Formats: sequence, C-alpha cells, structure tokens
Amino acid sequence: MSDAATGGGELAGRVAVVTGAARGLGLAIARGMAAAGASVAMGARSTAAGERAAAEVRALGVRTQWFECDVTSEASVEAFGDGVLAAFGRVDIVVANSGVIGPTEPLQAISLESWRACMSVNVDGVYLTFRRFIPGLLEQRSGALIAIGSVTGKRPLVNRSPYAASKMAVIGLVRALATELGPSGITVNAVCPGAVTGTRAEEVIAAQVASLGITADEARRGFVDGAALRRMVDPTEIAAACVFLASDRGAAITGEDLNVNAGLAMF
Repeated sequence: MSDAATGGGELAGRVAVVTGAARGLGLAIARGMAAAGASVAMGARSTAAGERAAAEVRALGVRTQWFECDVTSEASVEAFGDGVLAAFGRVDIVVANSGVIGPTEPLQAISLESWRACMSVNVDGVYLTFRRFIPGLLEQRSGALIAIGSVTGKRPLVNRSPYAASKMAVIGLVRALATELGPSGITVNAVCPGAVTGTRAEEVIAAQVASLGITADEARRGFVDGAALRRMVDPTEIAAACVFLASDRGAAITGEDLNVNAGLAMF
C-alpha cells in the first residue's frame, strides 16, 4: 500500500488543484501530488477524459474529484473554484497547467484570432486560475501557486512567437505575484519543462515539420542534441519538481522559473 493510501507522504493533509489534468503532463502532476499524499481536485474540459483521469488518481488511495473547467472562461473558473471549495473545504496547492501549443507560423502569417487564442489559455488561464484561489490562501496565510511555463519562453523555437511570448509572460506574472504574496507566506513559482515525452511534444514536432520543411527526426534532434543530457524529459520529472515546490522542502523558494529541461536552457 502506498504512503498516500495510509495517510503518509510529505503532502498529506493538503489539497492540490491541477488544471488541464485529464491527460499528459497534467495527469502526471495530479498523480505526483496524490503519490505524495495530497487530495487532488482535477480540472478538465472533457467529461469522459476527466472521469477516467480522476479514477486513475483515486486508485492511489487519496480523495480525488474531477470538475469541469475551461480556463479561458471567467465564469467556468469561478464555478470550478466554488465546486472545489465546497467539496474539499480548502486548497493548499494550485498548479496552473492548462496550455496550448498555439500556431506554428511566421508572425506575419498569424491572425489576431490565433494569437489571442494562445494567450487566452496560456496567460489568461493562469491569471484566472490563480486569482480564484488566492483569497483562500491569503486567509490561511500559506500555500503554493505553480504555473507550468516552458523552455520555449527562454529559448524560443522558430515560428513559435505566440507560445514563446505567452510563456515569458507567465514568468513575469510569477515574479510579480511572488512579490505581492510573499508577506502572506505564499510561494509562487513556474516550472519550465523542455520537450516532454508524449502527445504534446509530438504535436509540436509535427508542426515544426510542416512549418520548416524538415523531417521529424531533425525536429526531434533539435530538442535532444541541444540538451546537456541529450534527451527529452519524462512527465514524472515535471511532477516531481511540482511536488518539491509545493512541499516544506520548497518553502524558501519563490519567484523562480525552475528549469526541468535536461539542460536545454540554463538561465
């Protein structure tokens, strides 16, 4: 039986919120929080996928519930927060993970609609998610806010300007918010993955192939050959970083954009 199932783990007694938790990196983060003992509130847009993901996390032995959440909608995020607090009573950890890859085209070819769609999820979604849960954290005078950034906000890819701009905006938001909330004992950080194995990375690789006229192997080597460790990142490694930042071990870390990208960027 896991530590989580027996009430142990370094996050035992805490409630973690994870958006975009139905699959991929969000699901891995939810699983990581559960394995560390936290109860988990999972936000997702798809009912079927959300229920399947919640069942998977619940099998780790912690209280888990799925809630519908579209991070581009203020009303949806507010209702999500209401549901989470009604079900769990409190929140201690918020991971704003929802994101989209955005268009892969030269800037002059990108429509305002496509630009705004990328910003709406990747920037507005973080703002709305954090804003909904900050009042409770202020009342508790404790908590951890974690945004999922990207190495592309530091080491931009060709034809990915909306995504790069959105992820750099997340870093600015994190630093400003860490300064605002620090006196109340709340930490605010970003985790900046490199290319994470899974469907999202394959979508980016396919888009690079179409945009740049290169092969999939060439696009993949751009992530791997440029990394000090010469590999991509596993979702569990991002989850582990989130657990660390949310735990007592990370209590003195705030305003940081933590690289977990196999050495693809070192700043």
